[in-house]
Amino acid sequence: MHVLRASNHRQMPWKNGGGVTTEIAVAPPLASVADFDWRISMATVASDGPFSRFEGIDRTLTVLSGEGLELAVEGPPVRLTPASKPYPFPGDAPVSARLIAGAVTDFNVMTRRGRWTHRVDNLSIDGTRVLPVTVDACIVFCRSGQITVDGSSVLEAHDAALIDASADTLEISVGGSGKAIIVHLSQTLSPE
Repeated sequence: MHVLRASNHRQMPWKNGGGVTTEIAVAPPLASVADFDWRISMATVASDGPFSRFEGIDRTLTVLSGEGLELAVEGPPVRLTPASKPYPFPGDAPVSARLIAGAVTDFNVMTRRGRWTHRVDNLSIDGTRVLPVTVDACIVFCRSGQITVDGSSVLEAHDAALIDASADTLEISVGGSGKAIIVHLSQTLSPE
């Protein structure tokens, strides 16, 4: 397990120049937006407008804070709020967002189609949960509160832990209550 502290997350401009992304994790390490296999990030969306396009990328968006936004992906807009399930969509589709009432912060997962796939789950924790690890890599992101991963690593808000395939199970616990996002990453094609 590798703990990724919020204070160490890398800041970088959006691909379309419209804002700043906080990169939480990327593979391979230090990959650019042009050559990553998978990427996990956060961003503040402060105005209406188009999303950056990523050819050959599958994305999932989760609203972390704010009133929410309406996301239009090749059809009628979908309303996303902090209570909504993570929303998957193709990164190469034309996408635009309209804020409901002020800025939002979102959590974004991207995987290169044909090489990796992903699934994103919101998880409210009260006590201890043990989850099976059945993928090549797993990211535990502390959405709010404070959570403990595998009995030893304490994650504060926006910290994350990267767990590789050698783990059979993952134990997440809290003293009171906390919210996490679990990202399941599966490799579909070996690197050349």
